[in-house]
Amino acid sequence: MTLPTPDPAFRWATEACGPALRCSRLDAVAQHLFTSKQLKLQPQMTGPPGPQLTQITTPGWTAAAAALGAPADRVIRVKQVHGNVVRVLKRGRVAADAHLERPDGDAVVANEPGLVLAVAVADCVPILLADAASGSAAAVHAGWRGTCARVVSAAVECMVRECGAKAEDLTAAIGPSIGPADYEVGDSVVDAFRQSGHTQADIDRWFSRGVGKPRLDLWSANRDQLKEAGVRADRIFTCGLSTLAHPGVFDSFRREGEGAGRMAALIVVPEKKGAPGAGRPNVVA
Repeated sequence: MTLPTPDPAFRWATEACGPALRCSRLDAVAQHLFTSKQLKLQPQMTGPPGPQLTQITTPGWTAAAAALGAPADRVIRVKQVHGNVVRVLKRGRVAADAHLERPDGDAVVANEPGLVLAVAVADCVPILLADAASGSAAAVHAGWRGTCARVVSAAVECMVRECGAKAEDLTAAIGPSIGPADYEVGDSVVDAFRQSGHTQADIDRWFSRGVGKPRLDLWSANRDQLKEAGVRADRIFTCGLSTLAHPGVFDSFRREGEGAGRMAALIVVPEKKGAPGAGRPNVVA
């Protein structure tokens, strides 16, 4: 399999769970992975709470956690609903069975070191954020609805408000998702952004129209929202790989429909800078 070339800030890593992307600048703050199609994950469930929604102990999630040196019961996820709700887990207040809970939400923020925050995607944008000074991290799932609802801004605000992070100290990595050249949407999507209060300048920047339907640039939209939330432009990195354009490497709902698999974006919450053990590798025993 030939792997596509990402932005220079990213590199492919060979893991037991298959090829995975890492962002070099984010690596300096927190361990993380953006997995590829080779890791088999079950699709997102939408039923009522119960065992059917607890997928973190399946082989795929166990393998993804193991690639970060963590057991599966440290992986924290949400039931993704394409909105802007953020789940927050505070240091010293995380229940032993937190990994079994799947509340509605599209972002997870935590400052409990060693937790593995994760989202599942198949065209939507996975965004990972971390700050060593506050010892906090976030995993964000941003489809067009979440982007319209400013979910990544909500995650940054939670990191600042709940974890004591400074937005300008955050490092953000935007992983593989459907790219701006591939993502055709209807005029109703443009209207939804307008009705949600996005400026005409934003809409003109994020949507392009050639022949046919408008195309939405989710990478630029989320990058702009990160900057508006206070994250420095030189700390935001986009891998630049479209899930739709690389069928042998990435899962894509737009290409494969209901049968599409899912990929994961995972990040280990780092030790707070200056805390005991903060200088050691960020590996969960």
